[in-house]
Amino acid sequence: MRVVIAEDSVLLRAGLTRLLDDAGEEVVAAVGDADALMAAVERHQPDLVIVDVRMPPTQTNEGVQAARVIRARWPNVAILVLSQYVEERYAGELIAGGASGLGYLLKDRIADVADFVAAVRRVGDGGAVLDPEVVSQLLARSRRQDPLERLTPREREVLGLMAEGKSNAALAEQLLLSSSAIEKHVSSIFTKLDLHPTEHEHRRVLAVLRWLEA
Repeated sequence: MRVVIAEDSVLLRAGLTRLLDDAGEEVVAAVGDADALMAAVERHQPDLVIVDVRMPPTQTNEGVQAARVIRARWPNVAILVLSQYVEERYAGELIAGGASGLGYLLKDRIADVADFVAAVRRVGDGGAVLDPEVVSQLLARSRRQDPLERLTPREREVLGLMAEGKSNAALAEQLLLSSSAIEKHVSSIFTKLDLHPTEHEHRRVLAVLRWLEA
């Protein structure tokens, strides 16, 4: 199996290269940043990419962003993401695009060489490997409280009337509240539903959609 490794730690990059070489796999490139990773994938068309979540220059999510591009541009390239700790948001986003040929492991798992090599081969063969800690946290997230349950009874009443198409003025008239009170309720609903102002999305519509979906 032909592998490209993207890891900014020189020691870990060298260690992974040696480990896979000893296991009989071919490391065709080992790089330290996302740009070099993209260039290596384009040049070598590997079977598998092993990529760190956080990479230069910002050490935030460059690795994950590169993984997304690779999945879209070269869908036959399997991806194994390594992370220092569980970042469930990134794990969830990657898995949402399909788990075939995808793995997400904590770096601690590398210490068990046999299991790590088995995971590399499983992902390279089109399977899926998720770290038990990742699975645990994703399941916990799925069980978390529905955002609608954060709303007070009055806020739920306001949102229900918004779903009927009522304006703020109509809400104030029906609920016998001042316009400013209605505005405060609506603003609180947006905040509790994690609907932040954006250039293209209408928060009122999105809030109503959340209500209807529930």
